[in-house]
Amino acid sequence: MYAVGHSTRSAEELIALLEAHGVRTLADIRTVPRSRTNPQFNLQPFARTLAAHDLGHLHLAELGGLRRPQPGSPNGAWRNRSFQGYADHMLTEEFARGLERLRELAQHGPVAVMCAEALRWRCHRSLLADALWARGVVVGHIESLTRVREHVPTAFARIRGLRVTYPATAIEQEAPVRRSSSSGRSMLPHARRRTRSAGRVAH
Repeated sequence: MYAVGHSTRSAEELIALLEAHGVRTLADIRTVPRSRTNPQFNLQPFARTLAAHDLGHLHLAELGGLRRPQPGSPNGAWRNRSFQGYADHMLTEEFARGLERLRELAQHGPVAVMCAEALRWRCHRSLLADALWARGVVVGHIESLTRVREHVPTAFARIRGLRVTYPATAIEQEAPVRRSSSSGRSMLPHARRRTRSAGRVAH
């Protein structure tokens, strides 16, 4: 399984990335599958472009972002409310259904999930990759035509079976905060980034 953000690339540039890594189907995990600034990635035109390159396409709104935190959220480690909201969404039946559809899709060939954000750590696809890791699937984050970075679960994630949470008690206060390059606001809490061996097989 792979993950990628379309960012400001052309459709042809993104397709070249997919083809370079053998991807046959793109799973669109944008809640709103359109872009004013990058209309080449609007749902219908982009699906036609992919089809012209013999690439499959499926919009999985169940895995989309833009979620709000829920009362009593067990994911207080996230300062970014959008990420906290998505972590809460990961505990729902809707998310489980979307994840099952994604895994079924992957049985037919290499799949990449796509969102808009270029940087994986600023995108909910990094949390989705945590959920996939809990299910025995390692995600490769596509960075270039020749480079894929294997996903390492978020340092403060707590994985119990198929359940992934980010409790506030997991925060390690002494480490620096990772910040957004554009806004300067914290995307992650004070947490030391630990490298944890996946020990799984990438799909």
